[in-house]
Amino acid sequence: PQWVLQRVPVVLPQQTQVKPAPQFLSEARLDVSSSCDPECHKKAPRPSYQDLREFLAYETLHSNGQLTETAVGIYSFRTPSNTHSAYSSESPGKQAQPHVRRKRQIFGHDSRFSIAGQDFLLKYPFSVSVKLSTGCSGTLVGDRHVLTAAHCVHDGKNYVKGAKKLRVGFLKPKQRDTPLSPFYSPSNFINRVGGGPTPYVPPTNSKMKFQWIRAKRTHIPKGWIKGNANEIGMDYDYALLELKKPHKRQHMKLGISPPAQRLPGRRVHFSGFDNDRPGQLVYRFCRAGEETSDLLYQHCDAQPGASGSGVYARMWDRRRQRWERKVIGVFSGHQWVERQGASQEFNVAVRVTPLKYAQICYWIKGNFVDCREG
Repeated sequence: PQWVLQRVPVVLPQQTQVKPAPQFLSEARLDVSSSCDPECHKKAPRPSYQDLREFLAYETLHSNGQLTETAVGIYSFRTPSNTHSAYSSESPGKQAQPHVRRKRQIFGHDSRFSIAGQDFLLKYPFSVSVKLSTGCSGTLVGDRHVLTAAHCVHDGKNYVKGAKKLRVGFLKPKQRDTPLSPFYSPSNFINRVGGGPTPYVPPTNSKMKFQWIRAKRTHIPKGWIKGNANEIGMDYDYALLELKKPHKRQHMKLGISPPAQRLPGRRVHFSGFDNDRPGQLVYRFCRAGEETSDLLYQHCDAQPGASGSGVYARMWDRRRQRWERKVIGVFSGHQWVERQGASQEFNVAVRVTPLKYAQICYWIKGNFVDCREG
């Protein structure tokens, strides 16, 4: 499977106006819910050009508490037809079955891996995962930029309490590592990722600490705020943080989300800081399930705290002649749909569409010339 470069539209900022300072009322929610399942999203009409301009307009929260709103113009974009087509009509068998709602977001056997030891934590791709002071996770996508979920800083109505002095934490060992257990040797880890039967074993040395950097600006699309975390708002559950200083780590490139059937083994991957394993970075991968043009449904095991993690895929870059990992979505969290007393459960990621790529890339680069191919 290869990354296919394509020309993307241009999303340019226009008028910017100052808004009243936010109130920072509520605590951050670490997952969101919706009454709209995949079929509901597929039947929704395509947004018009004017709708897209409203959804992609954005608010910027500055570190001094000032709030601005920016209108955008969209260029080189053809408004699609009014039918909402999904890339795949397949429904995984497990997803079609109703599940009793559970507090934990684990589907069957817990297939997550706690990453331990400096050999893994401080090396790519695990080193791109960061923790937000509001309790969520994020992914480094630039020299000083972090991609995360909008609900980590905004509840759909107001900015959350920790958003004004938002900080981003970089996980570092507190002391020299003790020798790793056999489970955490590189060869054993690779075998386990490949599907071996080794069970989860807690790390022998979990004493970790974070180095924190303040966020200078936070960009949130109006589609999230306008939608208030409802059916439309879910499609825009992403935010970009600009740090006050460079983080000096390798970051992951942004990519347009390909159809699930084009992903190697239909697999997606992400790492985050799940609440039930404090101080640990947790990695997981799973098979992508149903998808709409904006959302990807899957049964990756996760817990609150992992939301905001960058969902990525690894494919061949023909131009650079190497394997490349790219962020193709943002993990939003656990979703359930009540039906006749039972609930269908999914974990949901927001896909990076061409328009979202153009917007996020402009936030990172500050120009559209470097954002024409994704």
